[in-house]
Amino acid sequence: MNVLVIGGGIAGATTAMALQRAGIEAVVYEAYPKSADGVGSALTLSPNGRNALRQIDADDAVAAVGIEVPGMIMQNHRGRVVGRFDGLPGLPSSLLLRRDRLYRALMDEALGRGITVEFGKRLESVENKADQVIARFADGSSATGDVLIGADGIRSAVRSTLDPAAPAPRYTGLLGLGGWIRNPGLPVTGNYQHFAFGKRAFFGYFIDADEILWFSNVPAADPAEAKTASPEHWLSVLRERHADDVPARDIIALLKPEDVGQPGILEDIPTVRTWHRGRVVLVGDAAHPTSPSSGQGASQAVESSLELARALRDSPDVATAFAQYEAARRERVERIIARAAKINNDKAAGPVARIMRDLLMPLMMKTVMSPEKMFGGVHRHRIEFGSSRAAV
Repeated sequence: MNVLVIGGGIAGATTAMALQRAGIEAVVYEAYPKSADGVGSALTLSPNGRNALRQIDADDAVAAVGIEVPGMIMQNHRGRVVGRFDGLPGLPSSLLLRRDRLYRALMDEALGRGITVEFGKRLESVENKADQVIARFADGSSATGDVLIGADGIRSAVRSTLDPAAPAPRYTGLLGLGGWIRNPGLPVTGNYQHFAFGKRAFFGYFIDADEILWFSNVPAADPAEAKTASPEHWLSVLRERHADDVPARDIIALLKPEDVGQPGILEDIPTVRTWHRGRVVLVGDAAHPTSPSSGQGASQAVESSLELARALRDSPDVATAFAQYEAARRERVERIIARAAKINNDKAAGPVARIMRDLLMPLMMKTVMSPEKMFGGVHRHRIEFGSSRAAV
C-alpha cells in the first residue's frame, strides 16, 4: 500500500511513523516551504498522548525538547489556590512544549526513519477513484497513491473535497494571546502549570529560572479584530483585562509590544460529518478539531494516527479500515470537544458565577472534581498498537 499524507504537522508526522511501523509506505506533503520553526507558542502533551507516542518509539525524542509537568494549580484573580490537580499514579507526566519544537522533533524523527517529506506542496484538488487517489498541487505536480490521508488541520483542504458543505470552524468567543519572555527574577512555579480565573479574562503561566510562559484567553465579540489590531492595542487590552489579577498584572507589566503579537482565534468544530469517502480519510484536527482549552489537541492527533494505521494494517480492505477507525475514535474525540466548549464558557464566567466557583471548587476537588474523576477517562486511555483492539 502506498499512502499520501497531506500535512506535515503533528498528525502528519505521527501518522507517517505509525504507518511505517505497520509496514505501510507513506510520503508526507507539506504546504509550507519549510518546517514551522518559530511558529506558535506552547501546548501540553498529556499522558495518553505520550503513551501513544511510546507505541511508535517517538516519546523520547519529544520528551527531550519538553518540560515534564507533574500537575496544575487553579487560582482565582487574587492568586488564591482554589484547586490542585496532580498527575495520576501509573502514568507519565504531561509535557509542556514549545509548539515549534514539538513540530521539529516529530519531523526530524520521521526524516531520520527514512520517511519522505516534500515541502512546498499546497493541495489544490483530489481525484478519488475506485482503485487509486490522485493529489494535485499548486506547483503543477501531482502524486498517486492507494490512500490519501488529510492531516491538514482545522481548515483542512482535504475535508472540503470530502464534503464541500462541511461546517466551518466555530468561534468560541475567546482570543488567545501568549508567548515566552525572559524571567527577570519572579519566583519559579516548581514545574506546575498555573491557571487563573481572572475578573475579566483567563490567564495561564509557567515560570522557571530562565523564562516565563504566559497566555491569556480574552473574551471578544468580533474575532476579525484579531487580524487587524496592533500589538500595542493588544498589550493595552491585556493590561486592562488583568488590572485586578494577581500575578497576571505583574507578568503583563514585563511585556513589550513585540512580546504580544497577533492573537489566535480559539475555534472548534463539534462534529465533522464525513471522516472518509472512497480512498480518502481525515486524521487529527482535520477530523476532530478541538479548541486549545481541551489540552488534548496534540494527544488526540497522535491517538488517531495510531488507530488509523492499525486499521489499515489489520483490515481486509480500505473501506473496512476507515469504518473501524472512525468507530474507534468518533465518540471519544467528540466528547473531548464538548468538554473543551464547556471550559471555554467557564473561562468567560460572569461575577456571580466566579464567586460561586471560588466557594465551591475546594469542596468539589474532594468529590466530583478529583483528579481521577476529572482526567482518568482521558489520560488512562491506551492504544496497544500490537493488538487488534484498544483498551481503556
